[in-house]
Amino acid sequence: MPLHPVQKEIFKKMTAEEKLNASMRLYWSARHLKAAAIRKKHPDWDEEKVQETVKEIFMYART
Repeated sequence: MPLHPVQKEIFKKMTAEEKLNASMRLYWSARHLKAAAIRKKHPDWDEEKVQETVKEIFMYART
């Protein structure tokens, strides 16, 4: 998906550290959202099972 010109300009002005921090926030947000979806789908699972499933999903994710 192409970036909006304003987004492109913002990213160009960011330092490498800022870009890394932004990407890590996105990554952890995605993991939290996936965990919430799994909890909703499997309300009987304990937190350990939920986190293990999230870990496995992200480990084998493909682009």
